[in-house]
Amino acid sequence: MHSLSHTVANLDRVPEPWCDLSSSYRPQAFRVQWASGPWMNQEAHALRRQVFCAEQGLFDGDDVDDIDRNVPSVRSLVALSCLAGEPDEVLGTVRIHEALPGTWWGSRLAVRRDWRQHGKLGSTLIRLAVCSAHAQGCTEFLAHVQAQNVALFRRMHWQVLDEMVLHGRVHALMRADLDHYPPCATPFAGFVLTQGAGA
Repeated sequence: MHSLSHTVANLDRVPEPWCDLSSSYRPQAFRVQWASGPWMNQEAHALRRQVFCAEQGLFDGDDVDDIDRNVPSVRSLVALSCLAGEPDEVLGTVRIHEALPGTWWGSRLAVRRDWRQHGKLGSTLIRLAVCSAHAQGCTEFLAHVQAQNVALFRRMHWQVLDEMVLHGRVHALMRADLDHYPPCATPFAGFVLTQGAGA
């Protein structure tokens, strides 16, 4: 018969549950899609506030504007980390809307600071933004792009049309070459990425 002290000693050696994740765990799969539930939209707006208000100081407290409040076609796109195939966290976002029939705009492109080196989250958000608008009848896709991001957009077949200062920062008015963005008719499924993808 085992003593109580022996039983307690054995309990001390019970291993941690097998499903606990290491503190160094990094997701290996990602999905970029149209936001499909309240939590995705909430997290997208929280990320926008973090980047454009707290980090960059472009807006005071919140970046929500008339487009968010009043434009029926406005959509948030999200880059999600996945755990066991299910969406886990919002790591990036961008907003799209139709301003005039056939003319779509992208704005509020943001990727969480600790994921900006992934290399594909931002570019895939851009790709889905244009491809999904293209499937909605877009004939022109425009964006005001901060100066530090112009090179990325040029590599992705965007053309600079003009330059201006918005919110105290230099921006380029840019237009996507739709020939490089085939229509995506399944934006809620979007695109799947894996960790370690290059730029």
